[in-house]
Amino acid sequence: MKKESANIAIVSNNTFEASKSVNLHHYDISSALQTTLEFNELINIFSSKIKALIPHNSFVYENNEFNLNISQGIVTKYSCTYALKVEDMQLGSLKLMRRQQFEEDELNLLESLLCSLIYPLKNATLFNRALKMAYTDPLTKTNNRTSFDSALEREIQLSHRNSRHLSVIFFDIDHFKDINDHFGHECGDIALSSAANCIKEVVRSSDMVFRYGGEEFVILLSDTDIDGALIMAERIRKKIENHTIAYGMETFKLTASLGVSSLKGCDTIESLIKRADSAMYQAKAKGRNRVQLEAIAVLV
Repeated sequence: MKKESANIAIVSNNTFEASKSVNLHHYDISSALQTTLEFNELINIFSSKIKALIPHNSFVYENNEFNLNISQGIVTKYSCTYALKVEDMQLGSLKLMRRQQFEEDELNLLESLLCSLIYPLKNATLFNRALKMAYTDPLTKTNNRTSFDSALEREIQLSHRNSRHLSVIFFDIDHFKDINDHFGHECGDIALSSAANCIKEVVRSSDMVFRYGGEEFVILLSDTDIDGALIMAERIRKKIENHTIAYGMETFKLTASLGVSSLKGCDTIESLIKRADSAMYQAKAKGRNRVQLEAIAVLV
């Protein structure tokens, strides 16, 4: 196992088996880590518990499986990085940083203490995988309706608290019933998956895509005003229009109608959704394959 600062070392269950001569520090850390299944809390607890033993100014935890980048403190000159795994399960990487170089005995102790973090991270990984499956539409691999309800409530609260914009796009595949009737439901499933992939290729990593039901999708655009949402909706519309689907010996194209709304100060979940949904149906009424802005009420 490498002991040099700024190099990656691996802490795995093999290390754990070799480190059973633990002391009271391990038990204290392990007990604290058993209190949560949240990655952010686990890393913060671990950092705070080992700070007296291994002083450090900051940390960065990365986990590609869940698109996590958790950091605290300031970037400094010296660091040590550990790739964490148990059996064949990758658990992300943890980097500690400080102004002075890490000593050999500190790295030895850190590797031993990291064994206390391995199994809590494994439990958090399994828990979050289960949540991800529960909140994912199996056909389109987008988020499902259940996750949309909780995500929208959370995003509205964050927008109000931080005075940030929030916009919503309602998206519906045009003439989807005709696709099912002409080509069959298997082709309809391909069309749904293709539409979802087109959306995911256009949106930003911070945006959230949900299958709302049937051939209808919703995109949540955090920190995005109405003008930005209209630009995004038009990009999605063009991406769908330019995409060709081959099925059997035939090819066909999809189009979609999109409705856009943006959060207002007095909005509830229901009012925000209703405006975006109404705008989408207006787009269909006006001929489909278009983006429609929410109607603005005019007081007279």
